[in-house]
Amino acid sequence: MKVEIYSDIACPWCYVGKRRFERALAAYPGADSVEVVYRPYQLAPDAPTEAEPLEPVLRRKFGDRITEMNARLAEVGRQEGIAFDFASAQSVNTLLGHRLLHLAETEYGAAVQARLKNALLHDYFVDGGNVGDRDRLTRLAAAAGMDEERVAAYLASDEGAAEVREQIAEAQLMGVTAVPTFVFEGRWAVQGAQEASTFLQVLEQVAAQTAAPGGAAEGAGDDACADGSCTV
Repeated sequence: MKVEIYSDIACPWCYVGKRRFERALAAYPGADSVEVVYRPYQLAPDAPTEAEPLEPVLRRKFGDRITEMNARLAEVGRQEGIAFDFASAQSVNTLLGHRLLHLAETEYGAAVQARLKNALLHDYFVDGGNVGDRDRLTRLAAAAGMDEERVAAYLASDEGAAEVREQIAEAQLMGVTAVPTFVFEGRWAVQGAQEASTFLQVLEQVAAQTAAPGGAAEGAGDDACADGSCTV
């Protein structure tokens, strides 16, 4: 079974969803036969390449409700072992990170890509790191098991940029408007950071009903990082 997870590094619910899906996968008897690939999506493709504090950016977009949103996310994060630090987080364009994840998948495999994805999310939301900084990305990639020289040369070029943008465009054509979106076998789409029990049920259903009609990804219909997903 193949599961493609469309997510953005700058999406807190994507971090929560990753944790919950991994717990479901650990409980799924057929986990060894499941291939998990992280696909790119950008909530703010026009975000600047220079980092700036995240909270003012969110406040400009969502207004005062961001305080309640962040408090709710902080509590959800604690339940999942994630120490969200929105006060330290930095907003920056995530294209470089997505290019690096593409390199990880194509040249190092799913396990390395998953480690790198976790490192990027943790750096963004817990460590207050600038995931648009090439040197920092290179260090994170090396720690995840990638060749440091290859990564540095890759990030200094435009390699992978066209492929990442194409994958994002394909996701939009599929109807993905919110992340995380989990696509099972290219046919069934589950949106949002569902509970681990829900993901486990989906894994079991997809395994048992691979001939069933496919579903379509649908947007959340709300311009906010709330209710389990972040929308554009």
